[in-house]
Amino acid sequence: MPSSVLNVTVDCADPYTLCRFWSQVTGKPMPDTDQPGDEEVGFELNDGTNLLFIRVPEPKTVKNRLHLCLQPDVPRDEEVERLLGLGATLYDDLRNPDGTGWVVLADPEGNEFCVLRSAAERAATS
Repeated sequence: MPSSVLNVTVDCADPYTLCRFWSQVTGKPMPDTDQPGDEEVGFELNDGTNLLFIRVPEPKTVKNRLHLCLQPDVPRDEEVERLLGLGATLYDDLRNPDGTGWVVLADPEGNEFCVLRSAAERAATS
């Protein structure tokens, strides 16, 4: 029988703060038992997979080898603005004049992630 992914783990300096950011990004609640200062915190995504944040002593120094790609329910550009308001920063803008493309953002600790077009936007340009 094949293996299942239980956790996607993010090394970070401040697990609670980064987990709170990603909880707001995904709309998934953090457990009440997670507290500031915890060494490990996380929450469950849609399918039983957990997004887990673990404190490590070293800072992020290079581009991620693994990243998340988000497909919002709202238009891509609207979601990008919301995420910037939550504390993300613009890393690379790969949007095209015809509305295709994506945006690469970085979370508060510099981990890159992509914001793709919504399903409705993709269907409208197919």
